[in-house]
Parts: sequence; C-alpha cells; structure tokens
Amino acid sequence: MLNRTNTPTLQQIDKIDFVKPQVFEISGTAKLFHMKEVPNETSRIDLYFDAGTTRGEKGIASFVNGLILSGTNNKSSVEINGEIDALGGFYESGISSENSVLTIYALKENLLPILGILVDAIDHLAFQTHEVDELLNDRKQKFKVNMEKVSFLAQREFQSKLFNDSLYGQVTNETDFDFIEIDKLKTFHSKNYLQGLQKVVIIGDFTENEIHKTTELLKKWTVQNNGNYEKNLENLKGEFHVDKIGAVQSALRIGRILFNKTHEDYHDFIFLNTILGDYFGSRLMSNIREDKGYTYGIGSMIGELHETGYFLIATEVGKEVREATVIEIQKELKLLQEELIESEEIELVRNYLMGQLLKSADGPYSMTDLYLSVEPYGLELDFYNQAIESLNSITPQRIQELAKKYLNWEDFTIVSAG
Repeated sequence: MLNRTNTPTLQQIDKIDFVKPQVFEISGTAKLFHMKEVPNETSRIDLYFDAGTTRGEKGIASFVNGLILSGTNNKSSVEINGEIDALGGFYESGISSENSVLTIYALKENLLPILGILVDAIDHLAFQTHEVDELLNDRKQKFKVNMEKVSFLAQREFQSKLFNDSLYGQVTNETDFDFIEIDKLKTFHSKNYLQGLQKVVIIGDFTENEIHKTTELLKKWTVQNNGNYEKNLENLKGEFHVDKIGAVQSALRIGRILFNKTHEDYHDFIFLNTILGDYFGSRLMSNIREDKGYTYGIGSMIGELHETGYFLIATEVGKEVREATVIEIQKELKLLQEELIESEEIELVRNYLMGQLLKSADGPYSMTDLYLSVEPYGLELDFYNQAIESLNSITPQRIQELAKKYLNWEDFTIVSAG
C-alpha cells in the first residue's frame, strides 16, 4: 500500500521528448505544419497572413482583419457566421504588428467544410458600406473610451518611445479614422490576404489526402515575397509623463529594446526576469504589492519580434505613490546588480520554470504552440531542451552578470500616465 506520509522523490528533468509537426510545402514561400497525434475528434487550423499593423497605411490592417467575415455579395455576415455555427465551429481572428492570424476550432469531420466557408468569405469579401461604417463607428467609440484609461495612455506613449521612429512605434489617433476608405481596404485585402498567406497550421488526425486538399485549396493565396522586418531598433531613453486630469490612478510602463529567442543570453535572462517580476512570488510583487501595498499587480515580461525584442515592467498604482513606486522598481533592479541571489530563491524559481515548461508541453495543442513559438526564428523544438540545460546550470554569478548588463536604469524608457 502507498505510504502517503513519505514525500515523493524529486527527479531532475534533463530533457523532454518533443513531437514535431509534419511539414508540407504549399508553395516555395509558404508551408503547412500538421500535428497529427491528437487522441480525440477535435481539431484546429491557423492561417497566418503578412497583414500585421506595420503593413499598409496606419489603421488599415486592423480594419480589414475585423471585416473578414463581414459578408460577400451573396452572403451576409449573419449567414456566414450561421453556417459556421451550424457545423459547430468557432472562429477567431487576431492581429499583431507583424501578422494576422485566422483560426477555426471544430470537430475533425467539420473543420475542412468550415475552412471552405472561410475561403469563400475571404475570396469574395465585399466591403459593403454599412458593414464598414458599423465597424468604423464601433472602433471610434472604443477608442474614445480607451483614451480615458491611464493604462491605454501609458501603453501608447511607451510604444511610441520604445520603438522610436519605426513602424512598430505607430499609434492610432482619432483623426486616423477619417482616412479609412473602402478602396484602401480592398487594396490591402488583395495584397496582404489574397496574396499574403505565409503559413498554415493544422492540428487533428487528418489523412495525407485531406492535407493535400487543404494545400491545394490555399495555394492561390500564398505570399509572393515575405516582407522585411525592421531591425536595429533603439528606444528613446528617459522619463516621460502623460497627464490625465482627474485620474486617481497612474499607469507605469518601464522597459527597453532587448532581444528575441535567437540571442545567446535569452534562456538565462528568462530566469532573471522571472525572479524580478514574472511570477506571483517575484521580487516586484513581494515589494510593491505585498510589502508596500501600492498595487494589485505588477509584472515584467519579454516581448519578441521577428528581428528583435523588448523588456517591459508594467503596473498601475495610486497617483500619490507613483514616484515612490518608480523608486522601488529602481531599487529592485540595483539589488539584482549588487547582491548575489540566495540558493533557496534560485531553487524555487528553477522548479517553477520547470513546472511551467512541462505544463506547456502537455498534449498536441500545447506542443504545437511551443513549436510555433520558435519556428519563426529558424529554431527547432530542441530550443526547449536547451532551456532545461540553462535552468539546471544557472548560477548566482550569471544572474548578477546579466542584471549588470541589461538592467541599467539609464538604458530604460520610463513612461507614466495619470
């Protein structure tokens, strides 16, 4: 009988046996990635387009993304969505600075029929005036509401200063809505969707014949030339404030241009970032939430772009403690530079990160998402076994070295709003 009074033996994880999606060529510029090992009838397909917000005129990409299912000359948006619903499908779209992603979830038997509905909707997107006007009015109203929020104001200012003088630093202004024209939307749709498909990801137990039908269906859309991405970005250093009369809260955004997964220091910096602000027991949370009571939450993160990346600390606090919060954040950065981490804290964060990695590799959907996180950088799934090596070998001296290298206050963009 199992003796539950005995603590289970801890075992060190040295590697994970990952399952990689199969790769099929759609054209010379686009590939399909298929994860077949799904033990049930569920499925998913993702379509990646070269249609991010850095493409085309400001604001156009987001509008086209929002209008994908708005109707053709033969079907209304209600009819298209009704057909998808009738087959038990769920559709969502997302857009980032670098691409647009359209996703369908459905039972395996219905995924390809729903894909056919989506393809027809995109091929024959009509950009009917009433649909465009409805979305335009909705976006205008949401923009006005957001402009009353200090978090939105701080993020806008931070984006413009972090990505100083680059397409990534573009922010929408209310006057930009006046330049949204149907002809511009049609031109973007034709170039960045009908000739902009970069890759397809399909998860589900499909046959090779079904995969072949999918590639044949989508081949006509594949991108002619993958667009360039900006590199060598440099953030505008210093402190900046956006005044919001009547605000009782202040939002803080503090960060700098850094690097993405291809950099030699990436794995070890993830460890440093976790200690600082990327889990509930982090130093920023312990100080500014638990000890000082300045905020409900504060965190730090690494954001990644195709050619670079950035580091960010974000929180909202009472306006009366804004300056005190900035001082405490600066103090935590200096402590990491001046004092070696205790072994107990290293072991705690090591176990936390190992658990998160194991959790993120649980099942075909999670495993596929791990692969999609490295594939754009020309990396393979062994990237995560390299992360395990880093977790098992990192030292206090290495953490301090990285803090001295990357967490210098004079290198940061510091933005507040409130």
